[in-house]
Amino acid sequence: MLELSGIIILGILAQWFAWKFKIPAILPLILIGLFVGPIASEYLSDDGYKWIEPIWNGKKGLFPGDGLYYFVSLAISVILFEGGLTLKLKEIRNISGVITKLISLGSLVTFFAGAFAVHYIFDLDFELSFLFSALIIVTGPTVITPILRNIPLKKDVSTVLKWEGILIDPIGALVAVLVFEFIFVGGGGGFTKTALIEFAKIILFGCTFGFAFAHALHFLIKQKLIPHYLMNVFSLSAVLGVFVLSDSFAHESGLLAVVVMGMVLGNKNGSYLKEVLYFKESLSVLLISVLFILLAANIDFDNLLLLVNWKTALLFAVVVFIIRPLGVFLSAYGSSLTFNEKLFISWVGPRGIVAAGIASLFGSKLMAEDVVNANYITPLVFMIVLGTVLLNATTARYFAKLVGVFLKDSRGILIVGASPVSRLIGKYLVDNQRHVVLIDSNQNNVKKAQEMGLEAFNTDIYSETLEDNIELNDVGFLMALTGSADINNYAINKFSEQFGEKGTFRLITADEINDPEKSPKEGLFSQTSDFNSLTKVARNYPTIHEIELNDRKHFEELIEIANTDENIIPLLIKDHKGVLEIISSYNKKDTKIEKGFRLVYLGKPLRN
Repeated sequence: MLELSGIIILGILAQWFAWKFKIPAILPLILIGLFVGPIASEYLSDDGYKWIEPIWNGKKGLFPGDGLYYFVSLAISVILFEGGLTLKLKEIRNISGVITKLISLGSLVTFFAGAFAVHYIFDLDFELSFLFSALIIVTGPTVITPILRNIPLKKDVSTVLKWEGILIDPIGALVAVLVFEFIFVGGGGGFTKTALIEFAKIILFGCTFGFAFAHALHFLIKQKLIPHYLMNVFSLSAVLGVFVLSDSFAHESGLLAVVVMGMVLGNKNGSYLKEVLYFKESLSVLLISVLFILLAANIDFDNLLLLVNWKTALLFAVVVFIIRPLGVFLSAYGSSLTFNEKLFISWVGPRGIVAAGIASLFGSKLMAEDVVNANYITPLVFMIVLGTVLLNATTARYFAKLVGVFLKDSRGILIVGASPVSRLIGKYLVDNQRHVVLIDSNQNNVKKAQEMGLEAFNTDIYSETLEDNIELNDVGFLMALTGSADINNYAINKFSEQFGEKGTFRLITADEINDPEKSPKEGLFSQTSDFNSLTKVARNYPTIHEIELNDRKHFEELIEIANTDENIIPLLIKDHKGVLEIISSYNKKDTKIEKGFRLVYLGKPLRN
């Protein structure tokens, strides 16, 4: 009981530590596992036993016999199902050529080059070498996001890294599963006719069960045959059931089935999908926390010693400094990315949770079958995972500055709310070369914004996922434009430090209009403009105008006219170079005004 509770407590503390210091959770999780496992047994325990012993002589411990293998299999199935849910086919069709090539050509480069590298450096046979290379294809958003979250990058660079991580996670896992099955059914003795038949059965049953049960679950939920309070746990039981059922028809086809099931459900237009995904994310956090402490603790000290030689350093260097750059530069050939941008993308390639988890699963399975040199798989993959995460977590920010892809000036604008007013202002800002992101919990507002060509996300302001959005890493201005004073205030209080370093603004309320003494420093536009007045003007005069200014006196005269005319609302000041400054309702005395500057306003036309 002490060990079980200790694993959960240590796992959640590791997750908190990772969140607090903005590092990938996999790093503290594996380090804790190594500490309470092989390191404790070698240096800290008087009797030579691990503080946490997943398996003890194959019979005792937390998971006697094959218990750990079964637990890892089920946990990985849930994690891979969640990964499949995030893979949208429309995103694959619409993404740029660089990302498409990275997840196809780049994966092939890693697959073949990695296999040859480990084969000739560690003298592993080609079957195990290709399994190793398949496992290190995966990067994953759980390791990319924390590293890039606080690095303001050029948008093309962050977009490539973000989508590579999201798309390659289930794809890389699928490749690893298929390679393992091809090796396993061959018994390590070559690809016989029987092995090919078994491999075909795995693909057939895995794809069939995944596809069929995804549609069945979708039908049951859409027809409201499953009550809302059971939907998440029913989905979980369905995933586990499909995994076990597929595995019973074709041994080791379960992982393929859950990946396919997740991919099919992820591309359904079901309103339930977000809720199921949130539940699976929460469950995955717990499973990952427990899983990786167990897996790292299960590594024997003797297996760690296999890596203490020059071959390990050479393999790591080849993977990081040769194979990754080769895949990136070949994939980005002929694209609009600059040499330095390609160089930075090459540098940031941390391997993730799926790679480590499946490596431990397959490694233990092959060792149980007495496959020669199978004991190298898990420690080698763990070495690549830990090494790349540690390298990128500590150097990505400095390397971005070194190669010139670090944005020194965060000029992006986050607009909370995608109402007609927000869409008008956002469109004007985008037309004037500003990066603008709108967020709203109303799907209809988001859809209309996207139809206007605006970057908009359907998200809840109270959701923690907003802080993980790499698309916002160049945002320095925050504008809260919703009709709810509570939401506007919450946005200001929670996100001003992260997204409002250059300026944080919100609409004033009706009470603040009636009492100028209450005018907040972060008030937007004018002392007479709240959400209702903005909405009314946008409905009657849905046009943003510009008028050239002669001097400060002219500016103040126009502001006075706007204050007395409910159909005119000043928004921005544009200087000679086209740089825009947001007008605050609080104090306009310090606003720099010169001849040739322009006042940007919403409403009926002003006379010059």
